[in-house]
Amino acid sequence: MASTYDVLLARLQVAFDTLEVGADPVLRTSDRGDYQANGVMALAKRVGRAPREVADEIVGRADLEGVASVEVAGPGFLNLTLNPKLLNDQLVALLDDPRLGVASAPAPSTVIIDYSAPNVAKEMHVGHLRSTVIGDALARMYRFAGHRVIARNHVGDWGTPFGMLIEHLLDLGEDEAAANLSIGDLDSFYRAARVKFDADDTFKDRSRARVVALQSGDPETRRLWRILVDQSIAYFDRVYGHLDVTLTPEDVVGESYYNHMLEEVVRDLDRRGLLVESDGALCVFPPGFTNRDGEPLPLIIQKRDEGFGYAASDLAAIRDRVSALHADELLYVVGTPQAQHLEMVFAVARLAGWLPDRVRCEHVTFGNVLGPDRKMFKTRGGETVKLVALLDEAIERADLSLLRRGSELKAKQRVHLAMQIARAAIKYADLSTERQHDYVFDLDRMIAFEGDTGPYLQYAHARLRSIFRRLGEPWSAGSVSFSLGAGEERHLALGLLAFPEGFEMSFAALQPHRLCVYLFDLAQRFTAFYDACPVLSSVGALRDERLALCDLTARTLSLGLSVLGIDAPEQM
Repeated sequence: MASTYDVLLARLQVAFDTLEVGADPVLRTSDRGDYQANGVMALAKRVGRAPREVADEIVGRADLEGVASVEVAGPGFLNLTLNPKLLNDQLVALLDDPRLGVASAPAPSTVIIDYSAPNVAKEMHVGHLRSTVIGDALARMYRFAGHRVIARNHVGDWGTPFGMLIEHLLDLGEDEAAANLSIGDLDSFYRAARVKFDADDTFKDRSRARVVALQSGDPETRRLWRILVDQSIAYFDRVYGHLDVTLTPEDVVGESYYNHMLEEVVRDLDRRGLLVESDGALCVFPPGFTNRDGEPLPLIIQKRDEGFGYAASDLAAIRDRVSALHADELLYVVGTPQAQHLEMVFAVARLAGWLPDRVRCEHVTFGNVLGPDRKMFKTRGGETVKLVALLDEAIERADLSLLRRGSELKAKQRVHLAMQIARAAIKYADLSTERQHDYVFDLDRMIAFEGDTGPYLQYAHARLRSIFRRLGEPWSAGSVSFSLGAGEERHLALGLLAFPEGFEMSFAALQPHRLCVYLFDLAQRFTAFYDACPVLSSVGALRDERLALCDLTARTLSLGLSVLGIDAPEQM
C-alpha cells in the first residue's frame, strides 16, 4: 500500500512541479493540522514571488482529494487536515499489510556494514557496545527496507601481540590454554602473556621470533594462531547471542584476511603515482588534510620497517568490498576518534579509483558511554566494564523488578522475560540517544517501566496484547471501518499512519533514535486513547473499531522494536 505521507506528497508534488520541477514540498506531520507543507517559502524565493501568492496557487492547482481543509498560515505554510474517508481507507489498508505501509526497496542495493570489531584474545567490553548495537540496528533496518546486507566484523587478529600470545599458549600447554579461552577468560590470558613479555627477556625474544614465523606463514605457528582466533570467535559469538545481535562467525573477516592483499595495495598506489617516501615510510598525502602546523598530513601505508599499518588493511578491505563483493554502500560504524583516519582512507581510496563515485561510503560516528560521574564508564576498581557482566547485571535487575511487580510467570518464563527486558533496556538506551552524543549508563533508569525506556515500550505492547487475551475468544478485524469519533482515536490513528514516515526518516539519516522517538510517541498516544476510550466495554462497531486500533498499535510497536533488534513480549 502507498503510505498516507506518500499519497499526500505525490499530490502536492504535481502542483509544486508546475512552478519548478522537482521543488520539494517539505511535507511533515504537524500539530497545526494533520500534515504541514513547508516548501512554499523556499520556492517563492527562487521564483521571485510573494510566498502567500505562491501558496494560494499551489492550493488551487493541487489535487487534494482526501484533504478536508487547507489553511495557508504565516508566510506560506500549508496546514492540511485529512478527511474521514482517507483516514478510514488508509487504516483499512494497514490491517492487511504486514509491513504496515513501509514499501520494500524497488531496486535493492548491496550494503556492507562494518561494526563491532573486537580484538582476538581480549574480552568484549563496554567500548564495543555502541558499535555493536548501532551497527546491528542499521543492519536490521537495511534488511527490512529490502536491501542485501553483508556484515563485516573486522576483528583484530593479526600483528605483533600474537607472538607473545602464541608463546604463552605453548607455555601453558594447548589443552589448558584452550580450556581457559573457552570459558571466556581472555583478559587473564592476555594479561599473563603481557606480564611475561615485559619481565622476561627470553620470553620477549621467543615472542619476536614467533611473530616472524607467523608473518612468514610457518604452518605450526599458523595452527597455534588459529587456536587463539577460533576460541575468541566462539566467545564473541556467545556474547552476540546474549545480546541478540545478528553477527555470526561467518561475518568475521579480520585483518589477517587482507594480509596477502597488502603488497598489491602498495604496488597499485605506486603505479598511480600516489606513493611518497617520507622518513623511510611509504605514504600518500591526500589533498585537504593538514596537521596543526598546516603541513600536509600523510596516510602511512608501509612503515619504515616494511610492516603494514591499519591504513593498508583498511584500503585492501575497500578494494575487496567494492570489486569482489560489488558493494553499493559501505558503512563504518566506528567511534568518533577514528574520524580523520577513515576520512583519509576514503580519500585515498577515491584517488586510487577503488572507491567510485557511485558507491556511498560513510563513517557512522557515535559518542561514548559514560558512568554516573559523566566520565568514561568504568568499574569501581577503574577497569573497563565487560559486556557479559553488564548484561548479567541488567538481567538480575530486570528479574528483581518483575518479582517486585508480582509477576505470576513460572521461574523459567520469568528468567527468559528478564533477559528480553535487559536487552531492551541496554539497546534502547543506546539507540534512543542521538548517536553522535554521549549518554550516561544508568541501569536503574534504563530498566524502569515508566518513561522513555525499552521496558516501557515492551510493557505497552504487552498491555495491548492483554486486551485480546481478556476477550476470551479469537478476534479478527473483518470488515471494520474507522469513524474516529473521539479526538484520542484520531490522534492514535494519525500516529499509526505515520509509521512509514518515522521509519524512513530514521533509515535515510542512519539515525535509529528517530525511530525510537516515533515509537515512544505512539505508545503515549495509545495511553491517552486507552484512558479516554473504553475498549472491551464498548459494543458493536465501536468495539471492533477500537480493537482494530489496538491491534494495529501492537503490531506497529512489535514491528518497530524488531527493526531495532528489541523483542516485544506478549506478556509481562
